Amino acid sequence: MNILNMNIRKILTAAIVGLWGIHAASAQEPLTLKEALQYALENNESIKKAYLDVEGGKHQVAEVRANALPQVEGSAALNYNPVIGKLVFAGQSVTIGQPWDSRFGAQLSQQVFNQQVFTGLKAAQATSDYYRLAANMTEEQVIETVASNYYQILVNREQLSVIDTNLKNIRVINEIVSNQYQNGLAKKIDVDRIKVNITNLENQREELINGVSLLENQLKFSMGMPIETQITLAEEELKEIPELGDFAEDSSRLDRLIELQLLNKQLELLDLQYKANKAEYFPTLSLVSNYNYTTMTDRFGYLYKNSESPIAATFGAAVVGLNLRIPIFNGFATRARMGKAKVDYLKAEQDLFNMKQSLNLANENAKIQLKNALNTIRSQRENMQLAQEVYESTQNNYNNGLAALTDLLDTENALTQAQNSYTQALLNYKIAEIQLKKSNGQIKSLINE
Repeated sequence: MNILNMNIRKILTAAIVGLWGIHAASAQEPLTLKEALQYALENNESIKKAYLDVEGGKHQVAEVRANALPQVEGSAALNYNPVIGKLVFAGQSVTIGQPWDSRFGAQLSQQVFNQQVFTGLKAAQATSDYYRLAANMTEEQVIETVASNYYQILVNREQLSVIDTNLKNIRVINEIVSNQYQNGLAKKIDVDRIKVNITNLENQREELINGVSLLENQLKFSMGMPIETQITLAEEELKEIPELGDFAEDSSRLDRLIELQLLNKQLELLDLQYKANKAEYFPTLSLVSNYNYTTMTDRFGYLYKNSESPIAATFGAAVVGLNLRIPIFNGFATRARMGKAKVDYLKAEQDLFNMKQSLNLANENAKIQLKNALNTIRSQRENMQLAQEVYESTQNNYNNGLAALTDLLDTENALTQAQNSYTQALLNYKIAEIQLKKSNGQIKSLINE
């Protein structure tokens, strides 16, 4: 038994270690933006909920369609009549019925003409389409959020890399100056200046590390990924910035925008609501049919054994007919509902106009921001290269005793600022690019890049 338990423990331990190794290996795989977006589309809770609404819309269509299909019902009744009624005919009373009777029946009805039902069918289908559009818009919103978070993390990590490089350099300087101070070749204030710079850089580094952790958690949340999952982002995503050509006018841009498609579908629904209210003025015509089978006898035990009962009767009855309903006056309630529906439609038209203006504004702003971001990238790249050259020259002069420590620290701070400004310009470009794709109705193209 002990040997068996030891073998089981070994197997379990090996399995756990193996699973941990697989998890660790998969966690080290760089996560590209495309992979992050694909994961989000499959796992984001808001998207899942939106597609549940789509599924619910299908059932809503089926429910409304049922009103246009035949309605069939069955019925059954068992009655005991302690006092039986009589009719007087030709001076004599005639007993009608028996103490016991049972009835079985079936009823069928079918709408022949009902404008409200027909309009409701169109509205249900339009509602189902609305849910599909809403799900697509949710996907676009998730894509925008995930992409923005992704690039923000890359920028923070790039800035963290800059801080680490500068810390490494300044610690080398600190070691040199500390040795010089111990040998009487440097002043204490020089050592203190370096320590202040090191402390500032370490504080910035700690803030960036915490910021990256927060952004990673936000990214994982927007992706629908467990927060405890470790992720590593592909660093090359933020490096390549293409040349920006002229923005050609896209006549089909507005047709692609999901926001406008949703508002147009809302207008369609409001128009159908108006027509449904108006349909209350229309008459309705329905086909009705029923069949009943009745058994009557003087004793309960003979209800279903008529041949044994001296007094028993069984008979069937069927009716087929048309029911016509003509509305005449309902206190102007229909007119009031139509007026309200008309106002709602006009308000939605105004919302559509305002949305077009807003989306056009967003598109123009995104173009301007993209151009500005690209110009800033170019200027900041040149500024960063110049700051690097100045720093290297000052460092060489300092090593040869031709520059003061304050000059070296100032040029190092300037280099750090230039590097961070360049990285921030890259982020601004990517965010502007996302906004432009969104305003062009092409944000889902990020999945294929």
